[in-house]
Amino acid sequence: MRYELDIYGVLVPALLLWLIVAYALSAVASRILQRFGFYRLVWHRALFNFALYVCLLGVVVYLSEFLP
Repeated sequence: MRYELDIYGVLVPALLLWLIVAYALSAVASRILQRFGFYRLVWHRALFNFALYVCLLGVVVYLSEFLP
């Protein structure tokens, strides 16, 4: 994993980028789950959304290892 990304001469922590990507994926997944009525089965929606975000962040960071 690269720890810093150079974006037009500005060094940005890689984790910041992965956090933003995971948040976007989490928002999309939340809307899809809401559309299909999955949240009727969830006891605590906010806790479930946080767990979903953490899992997606782990997947994004893991997949970042395979980027050139």
